[in-house]
Amino acid sequence: MATKIRLKRVGRRNRPFYRVVVMDSRNRRDGAAIEEVGWYNPISKDAGDNYSLKEDRILHWLKTGAQPTEIAHHLFKRAGIAYRWHLMKQGLDEKALEKEMQKWIMGKEAAKQTKADKKVKKVEKVEEPVLVEETVEAAVETPVAETPKVPATEPEEAVVEKVVEAKPEVTEEVVEAVAPVEETVEAPTTEAEEAVVEEAVKQKKTDKKVKKTEKVEEPVPVEEVVEEKAEKAEKASEDESSKKEDK
Repeated sequence: MATKIRLKRVGRRNRPFYRVVVMDSRNRRDGAAIEEVGWYNPISKDAGDNYSLKEDRILHWLKTGAQPTEIAHHLFKRAGIAYRWHLMKQGLDEKALEKEMQKWIMGKEAAKQTKADKKVKKVEKVEEPVLVEETVEAAVETPVAETPKVPATEPEEAVVEKVVEAKPEVTEEVVEAVAPVEETVEAPTTEAEEAVVEEAVKQKKTDKKVKKTEKVEEPVPVEEVVEEKAEKAEKASEDESSKKEDK
């Protein structure tokens, strides 16, 4: 009888739970099992405690020729059973086997520690920008010391008032002097523009007249051609009539 070590589903809908069992390879997935050798809970958040395996019974069935499925073999690798079975097939004694298994356990713990360190570093990198933003906000919120205003002396205020009063008079005189110049400059420009417009209108009118005359003169050669054809036809008829009379 060919036996297999596989997973048998037991959980309810959307809550899967599996038992690691030894059964005949011809049975269906949830059929009758020969022996139960562990369990597996894929929903559990803790990846280290989501399975349990009976190592001695699994090794017994492997010795008898039972073949694990792919998922069962993955669980055996996580638990170290697959590595132990590999060493047993090589023929190592118990002392050497235990020594190798201790090395394997130490390597596994070191790998877990490196993963934990990487997670801590990622969390620290995420928290660093938050601290920078807090320092920037604190710097913005700190009030800036106001510089005291020095009162202006009386003579300085009098000088400023005189300058302010004198400025509008100067600007008004300049505007009045510039205004007539602008008017004189604008006048000739408008007259020149009107003259140019009138010349352009005249030129358009003359062009239209020339086109009309050309269109009227075109049919004249056509009438001459018609008259010539008529004359030729008359001559030909006269020649025919003269020939008939001679006969």
